[in-house]
Amino acid sequence: MPESCVENGVATLNCIPFVFQSVVNWALIFAAIVAIFFIMFAGMKFLRSGGQEKLIEDARNTFIYAIIGLGVVLLSFFIISAISNVTQVPCIKDFGFDNCK
Repeated sequence: MPESCVENGVATLNCIPFVFQSVVNWALIFAAIVAIFFIMFAGMKFLRSGGQEKLIEDARNTFIYAIIGLGVVLLSFFIISAISNVTQVPCIKDFGFDNCK
């Protein structure tokens, strides 16, 4: 965090963009970990299905939803980047109050 974020040891409103950026970064990491967990869980469900069609379908749906969830998270960052490139306003990719001066 920059020095302008803290005055006399107390956080100011200038810290909000840095906190928000940290939350978004950790949310992306968390979403990736959860998606990987569900992909592995779907594989275990598939292995334990024993050839039963209902259990295979359930494992397949778990796998598909995990991939879709991870794709949505990654696609959201791609959309922001694409909008930034099309509008030629690169500062919308950066968090902060005074990035677009």
